[in-house]
Amino acid sequence: MDHILIIRLSAMGDVAMTVPVIRALVSQYPNVKVTVVSRPFFEPFFEDMERVHFFGADLNNRHKGFAGIYRLFQDLKKLDIRYVADFHDVLRSKILRSFFKFSGARIAFTDKGRAEKKALTRSKNKVFLPLKTMVERHADTLQKLGFRIDLSHPGFPSKHGLPDSLSAITGIKGYQKWIGIAPFAQHPTKVYPTDLMKDLIVKLASDPNYKLFLFGGKDEIPQLTEMQQRLPNVQIMAGTVPFREELQLIRHLDVMLSMDSGNAHIAAMYGVSVISLWGHTHPYAGFAPFHQPSENAFTADRSQYPLIPTSVYGNKEVPGYEDAMRTITPESVIERIIFTLNT
Repeated sequence: MDHILIIRLSAMGDVAMTVPVIRALVSQYPNVKVTVVSRPFFEPFFEDMERVHFFGADLNNRHKGFAGIYRLFQDLKKLDIRYVADFHDVLRSKILRSFFKFSGARIAFTDKGRAEKKALTRSKNKVFLPLKTMVERHADTLQKLGFRIDLSHPGFPSKHGLPDSLSAITGIKGYQKWIGIAPFAQHPTKVYPTDLMKDLIVKLASDPNYKLFLFGGKDEIPQLTEMQQRLPNVQIMAGTVPFREELQLIRHLDVMLSMDSGNAHIAAMYGVSVISLWGHTHPYAGFAPFHQPSENAFTADRSQYPLIPTSVYGNKEVPGYEDAMRTITPESVIERIIFTLNT
């Protein structure tokens, strides 16, 4: 079999965006097997795929530094890898793929379109045009290795029943539609204002046919509690179940409302409908959730805030742009959620 090593070491949303590509690859090429090297935390993303093996890189100890990367190469070399697709293209992955190149493997790496993204996000002479998505860019990388894949009709994993330990917390899914809400992101410029999010949650929760699940980290539980507002059909999931079980719950959602963050990409890799909210970033940079209609992405009003997108990742704050996301009304988002649930 053709054995392909795929490198994508971080972060969560970026690793999740590799899943649809890898799923299409092994589905369309039955003579291919894949080893994914990434951080151990992301192993559950790949557990349900045939002929996909996960290798957890110990980047803090055994595989740390230049010597550690060489040890990582030695560990992976035992697997008889013929092709290397570097989906990360950073210094660490460049060194690793170079070792494989010298050993005779065929390599390719993802063109992240850095120059195009710079043109899209600069304040002067901005080129406001949609760029190729990262999923498409990864597919291009595989094509360089001779594996052309079709992403137009993606397959998604089946929904297995929830484990008893999880259903004891969530309840059994009956007549209610399950809505996930992930209200946080790495940077404040990508987070919907708390008062608007609380308003949105109250209005959705007023319908007893909906059950809402709030996702976040353990350190965000106080903020989620404020948003939950003791509403009986709104449940906080942060810190309640292991990551694997959280992923199982996401599979069973009817829709996920997320910022420009990892939760959007996790839901999308399972084929869940995703409504995404964008602040200082924009889907044009290529990070829209996979296989979602453009109408599901709500962006700040550029007629009022023309410098958007100000950066690719939301790490640049522009004075006067603090209220950009307030141009996205809770009513418009709720309308889209209801439309999605009914179609």
